[in-house]
Amino acid sequence: MVQPPILSWEGLGLQQGGRWLFGGPDVEPINLHVLPGDRLALIGRNGVGKTTLLKMIDDRIEADRGKRRVKPGTRIVFLEQEPDFSPFETLMDFALSGSHAPERHEVEAIAGQLGIDMTTDAASASGGERRRAAIARALAQDPDLLLLDEPTNHLDLSAIDWLEDWLTRYKGAFITISHDRTFLKRLTRATLWLDRGTLRRKEVGFGGYEAWEEQVYAEEARAAEKLDARLKIEAHWLERGVTARRKRNQGRLEKLHQMRAARAAMISDAGTAKLKLANDEEFRSKSVIVAEDISKTYDGRAIIKPFSLRIQNGDRIGIVGANGAGKTTLLKMLTKELEPDTGSVSHARTLTGVMIDQQRRLLEPGASVRDILAEGGDWVDVRGNRKHVQAYLKDFLFDPKLVDTKVGILSGGERSRLLLAREFARTANLLVLDEPTNDLDLETLDLLQEVIADFDGTVIIVSHDRDFLDKTVTLTLGLDGSGAVDVIAGGYADWEAKRRKPVARKARGSRTASTEASPFPSPPPPRSDKLSYKEQRDYELLPQRIERLETAIAKGEAILADPDLYAADPDRFATISKGIANARAEKEAAEERWLQIAERVEE
Repeated sequence: MVQPPILSWEGLGLQQGGRWLFGGPDVEPINLHVLPGDRLALIGRNGVGKTTLLKMIDDRIEADRGKRRVKPGTRIVFLEQEPDFSPFETLMDFALSGSHAPERHEVEAIAGQLGIDMTTDAASASGGERRRAAIARALAQDPDLLLLDEPTNHLDLSAIDWLEDWLTRYKGAFITISHDRTFLKRLTRATLWLDRGTLRRKEVGFGGYEAWEEQVYAEEARAAEKLDARLKIEAHWLERGVTARRKRNQGRLEKLHQMRAARAAMISDAGTAKLKLANDEEFRSKSVIVAEDISKTYDGRAIIKPFSLRIQNGDRIGIVGANGAGKTTLLKMLTKELEPDTGSVSHARTLTGVMIDQQRRLLEPGASVRDILAEGGDWVDVRGNRKHVQAYLKDFLFDPKLVDTKVGILSGGERSRLLLAREFARTANLLVLDEPTNDLDLETLDLLQEVIADFDGTVIIVSHDRDFLDKTVTLTLGLDGSGAVDVIAGGYADWEAKRRKPVARKARGSRTASTEASPFPSPPPPRSDKLSYKEQRDYELLPQRIERLETAIAKGEAILADPDLYAADPDRFATISKGIANARAEKEAAEERWLQIAERVEE
């Protein structure tokens, strides 16, 4: 039997800065129902109000319209993106604060699993330590509804794995905002999409979100044609470029696979750093960074064991590993910011670099967007070419009207996007990105992948974002904490696959990468892409069927939202609950069928 919602909100609306952020008079009011056990991804561009919506669910912000209902006894816990640690001496003081403070032993148990010392001074704690402390505090409160705002920010891979495992076993409901596609795909079962002041819900996890998004915009374009409003919708369609971007992404990933295959042929033995090429002189002539037997030791511990690497012009290098494994040390040695204990690092004479760090220290809050990009003028020098500042803003998904807005007013994601726009305009042939995905929405991540792919130079990326690395880098330097550096052609998934198969690697002996199996899956056998009559009919008619089922589900949920219904008429409650369950099952099957056909159409 479907249980009643633990939280519902009917007709939600909020004004901000004199305008309706969502649920205004010109759009559908927001109706939100959270059921026990829901696993919800909250999706939307920076600035649409995702964090604000979570704060309203947590009753931190009062709505201008609508009615909020919470099932008695429901404990809602909010894991903020940037909690305030300033009033507290230690991380434990922070964790034990608040009106629903958890028990100390519960905090200590979770903190122990996360590997965080809660006696650490709060003022001097790193971003990763603060994030772990905030997670320990939130989870120790035993929530019925957990609100997660960018939970993987500042976490290393081992902590992300632990959090994913905890949430997989968690019995309550959660709503999460995250830029980490892998995290969302693994954990979510339904999607809330906040877009242009409205909230849509679909009973499909994040893995099906992009196809759903394209379907919605395609239906809007067709409806606009009938309503003689085509120009308005087309402007939005072109701005987002959903279908065009998807096709570019496919082409970019195909090119990335080719580059990885070429790099794999240079690696003599998986897991070692000895590189070779059929024409070694040609390889050397294209090298921009050469590291020869470099190593680093701190307090008797080998952070980086003797390691050699030649980085070529055009390489996209990913550096991965747990916090403390030596990622920053390796990066600083490769960029000559830090001298190795042994060996040497040399750079090509023509190498000029730009570094974008995760602290975003380069932006003055009092400066305007125009000041940052064009030094107060109207034109930006974009790698030697002049471009009007407002046109360049559009390239990075900004409204050109924001050109004179102060940086301090922008959201964290918008500031990150602005910094990327400024740094990518500089003339350079080496780009170093330290945790570049923090605070970015999913669309900006897509844009960043495109810009990196088009960058005419070498890129070095330190990141914990697994999906981003898989779609960006040609070579991964994997650090497991022992001091050894694995060199893998491919992204994070390729490094993970290598780590999971130590026996198979040993059995391969000294075979070279050129004689080993390709790190990329073989293409599927040829098939006919022509749709059958039934497939064509399903492709055309299933969206309407899904929409009707969604309408039926929404009506049923609205009825169940009445907290007095079960007591007044339990039979009706049971009948409606069963009907919703059947409609959801039917809708899920229809969605799966449509997505399978749509993938063939898009190919």
